[in-house]
Order: sequence, then structure tokens, then C-alpha cells
Amino acid sequence: MKRIHLDHNATTPLRQEAREALLGALDAGLGNASSVHGAGRRARAAVDEARERVAGALCIPEDSVVFTSGGTESNNLALFGGLAAGPPGMRLVTTTIEHAAVQAPATRLESLSHDVRWVPVDGHGTVDMVALGLAAAGGPALVSVMGANNEIGSTVDLGEVRAQVGDAAVLHSDSVQLLGKRPLDLMGSGVDLASLSAHKVGGPIGVGVLFRRPGTPMAPTTFGGAQEGELRPGTENVPAIVAAAAAIDHAVQEVDTFRRHTGRLADLLWRKLQIALPDLSLNGPPIDDPSRLPNTLNISAPTGDARTLVARLDLVGLEVSAGSACASGSLEPSHVLGALGLGADRARSGLRISLGGTSQEADIHTCVERLGRTLGGAS
Repeated sequence: MKRIHLDHNATTPLRQEAREALLGALDAGLGNASSVHGAGRRARAAVDEARERVAGALCIPEDSVVFTSGGTESNNLALFGGLAAGPPGMRLVTTTIEHAAVQAPATRLESLSHDVRWVPVDGHGTVDMVALGLAAAGGPALVSVMGANNEIGSTVDLGEVRAQVGDAAVLHSDSVQLLGKRPLDLMGSGVDLASLSAHKVGGPIGVGVLFRRPGTPMAPTTFGGAQEGELRPGTENVPAIVAAAAAIDHAVQEVDTFRRHTGRLADLLWRKLQIALPDLSLNGPPIDDPSRLPNTLNISAPTGDARTLVARLDLVGLEVSAGSACASGSLEPSHVLGALGLGADRARSGLRISLGGTSQEADIHTCVERLGRTLGGAS
């Protein structure tokens, strides 16, 4: 039985270019990038070259690239570090459909009596821009709005977000799912901070980037050495950083190909599912919405629990997820689907199918067949 991986929003296969870069750095026997001897200087040069490569791919200044351990750390550093460096009374404004890596820090801040404003979305996951502007008005604010939702594929125009919240607000975007799937103009959009993750675009797990527009106030949240502009202490994982830079570079170059390829397959998948399983519902933006992530489908069956369905599908070789992989062990329905105003049953049955650059048309046919067989046998 061939296993079909349709959970690319959770993680992606390691790109050949990233693998070669990783092995090359490992074979080079690089030292600690903070050491001043030869091995250390070679390691420092490798990190500097990786930073330059990421900056070049994203058209951002080199000193705006902060390497982290992934999207979660980047989000936490942006929120806690941005607020710590801001003026007294600075509020946090965010939305009800953020990834747990933003939602959980925001909830923690709220529990510590910090002023946190939650902005709603409509039934398709579109952020209420008027409410966002009002929440950010009247005082210093750090606004965190994800560029693309990992569960339903809704996206925002970050330039429009900037226009709504004004120039005085510090604007952060969890852009983990946006990278490599849609064009990403960090400088032109007006964001001050943005979180990225290498393993979502074919890089190694454990490496992320925090884009920090030069001049944006930021305080460290962990302490030790002076690495990464004194914002992220700890010895750099040089081989993984080199591989991450290769993955990000190639993902940005291939974004148009990715959009066309996965968009065609996602459209085909939904059309076939409508025929095979007409009782399914599509959650999030309509399939023909040009702003949606091209690779992401979130569907609900009339009955059943998505976590149980994920386990049953795994037994027949189909790898999908129930909402975010980070929340797969939760007993609660998806907070994202709940924020859309869906009932608890529909939210609990939400199944995410996310395609990648390695997905093939044969995978779509297999997915429909195995979903049909599994759901057809459900009680």
C-alpha cells in the first residue's frame, strides 16, 4: 500500500537542494560560529552567507534576518520581545484564528492582565478590518495578524492591514504558511516583524526566521550569549541554517509554479469529492477565491470526529490532519473553525488536506478513493 502524504502544512519533505546544503555543511566540519579560530570563522562565514541568501531571496536587509528555532519561537519573540521594548500600556491586538503559537502567548499575556484585543473574522475567515483598526486606535499597539491561516487557507492583504492600523502601530505577521505559497513582500507591505519556518518549504525542522525591520524596537526574551543581534542567544545550528537558507531561496523562486500546481490539484480534489461525497462541506474561503492558499482544503463530514477519522485514514495510508498539527492532541474542536461561526459538530469534524510541490494527480485520485471508502463505512 502506497502512503500518500497530504499534510504539507504540517511539514514538507526535505528538498534536494536543502539536503545537499546540509550534508555539505556537515562534511565541512564547521566549528562554533562564535569561536575566533579557523573552524569558528568558517562557521561564522557560513551563517553570514545564509543570512545574505535569505535576505536576497526575500528582498530584505541582511540585518533584518534573525535566525530562530522555528515559527513558534519567532512568534513568541515578536510578541513578548516587541511588547517588552514598547512603551508602557502597549496593547496587543490579534485575531481569533491565529495559530496556537500566537494564540497561546496572547492568552498568557491576557492572564497576566495585559490588554489584549481579539478581532473577529467572518464565516470565510476574513478579518474584520474595521474592527482591527478600532482595536489598534487610541494608544500604542502591537498588532499580530497571520498572513495565511494554516487550517483553512484564508489570507490577508498585509498592506491593507497596515493601512487600517496606521503607521504608529508595530505590525507583526505570522507568515509561516504564506512563505512559498504566495508572493511575500515584507518591505513593501509595511510589516515590522514577520515569522517564517524552514520546514514548511522543504527545509530542516528546527530553523526559523524572524524578520525584524531595521529600527523596530525589540527586547530579548532569553538570555545568554550575544548571538543574532543579542536577540536569540545560543550556539547556532550552522548546517541547519545553511540548509534552511537554500530551502527558502528555492521556495521563493518557485512560488508561481507551486501556486499553479497545487491550485490545479486542490480544485480537482474538491470537484471529485463533491461527486463522491456530496454531503461534505468546505470550510473557509470558497474554492474559487483567488486570495486563498492554493494548496489547502478544510472539509467537514456530516458526522464524526476528525481525530478519529485521521487515525482511520492513516490505517489506509492517507496522511492528513485534524486542524493544526500542533493541536492534534487537543480534545477541543478547532478554535479556527469555531471562530468562523460553525457549529461544534462541524468544527469537530473539520479535516485539513494540504498539498505540496511533490503531490501528484494520482495522489488526488487515491485520496478520493480512500476518503470515500472510509467515510462510506462510517456509522
